[in-house]
Amino acid sequence: MTKHDMGAFPFIERKGDDDDADTIVQKAVADLVKPLTDAVKGVTDRLDKIEGDDTETKTAGRLDKLEAKLNRKGSGDADKPDETEARKAFAAYLAKGNNAPVDELKTLVVSSDPQGGYLAPAEMSAEFIRELVEYSPIRSVASVRTTGSPAVDYPARTGGTAAKWKGETEAQEGSEPTFGQKSIVIHELNTYVDISNQLLADSAGMAEAEVRGALAEDFGQKEGQAFLNGDGANKPHGVMQHADIAKTANGSTTGLLSDALITLLYAVPATYRNVGSWAMNGTTLSAIRKMKDGDGRFLWQPSYAAGQPETILGRPVVEMIDMPDIGAGAEPIIYGDWSGYRIVDRLALSILSNPYLLATNGITRIHATRRTGGGVLQPAKFRKLAMTA
Repeated sequence: MTKHDMGAFPFIERKGDDDDADTIVQKAVADLVKPLTDAVKGVTDRLDKIEGDDTETKTAGRLDKLEAKLNRKGSGDADKPDETEARKAFAAYLAKGNNAPVDELKTLVVSSDPQGGYLAPAEMSAEFIRELVEYSPIRSVASVRTTGSPAVDYPARTGGTAAKWKGETEAQEGSEPTFGQKSIVIHELNTYVDISNQLLADSAGMAEAEVRGALAEDFGQKEGQAFLNGDGANKPHGVMQHADIAKTANGSTTGLLSDALITLLYAVPATYRNVGSWAMNGTTLSAIRKMKDGDGRFLWQPSYAAGQPETILGRPVVEMIDMPDIGAGAEPIIYGDWSGYRIVDRLALSILSNPYLLATNGITRIHATRRTGGGVLQPAKFRKLAMTA
């Protein structure tokens, strides 16, 4: 190394010309490396100091402090489920299906109310299922009137005059027609229904509407029974119970005879016969549909026009469910002009809600009342078929 070259390293002390160049270079490099060596030694001393302490104890203490901090009230992470456990359970289910451990198969089900069934409530349909209530439609053919009195009296002529043919100079004879009175008494049909106030409020009016519908059907059914078969004791007097209505014998106690039906029809006066109707139940009607006259023609004929009833021997028939069945001694058929039976209404179906009577029990009582009466005014307009020999 020349003197010119050493001028490039001003920090190298020059000793003289007799110093060896290599020694000078080594000394310069050592001076450069010494600060780095001291720095590395300082780091090594610090690591040795750390390794000499209880590292595990300090680490555990720090973890305890961190866990306590996470468990403090208000920490969002403390309320989160253990994701590791959830993943393990899910993995077990994927691997084993329903054979996974029981504690990993906790399931909410519909079949148990406390275990999730309440979350899947049944649908409440607006369609209401009702049982069929049938009744005799006697009001559709009878004579119906209204009144404001507890009874209605009808004057009746029970006997006529006695005129006689006389000669030119023969004296006339007097006659005295007789009169009587027929009365129709108004009877009352009633009942009541108790409904809880909560049911009335929670059903949005459906419960009360259904109760009213049930009452109307019940009253209609009871009226039809009484108008046909009522005995007059606290109820209307039925047409089938009137003693003055004439009868035609069927000629057999087991089956209907076509000749008996023809005899019955023409036993009714022509004026009444031409506007009369048959009445019987469905069982009797089905038996008549199979009957034929002597020429092989069916006595029953279907209706060929909308709104027109089917006919038996050319006269309409009304099906009344409360008529008796065919049997020995029974009277399953009646024919006549139904204007001879009078129905008198005093009070239409009245429904009264009383929320006060049972208010302390949380119950509303619904009262239903019907006042009506009925009876035969003209027995000659009817004729019955008796199942006798």
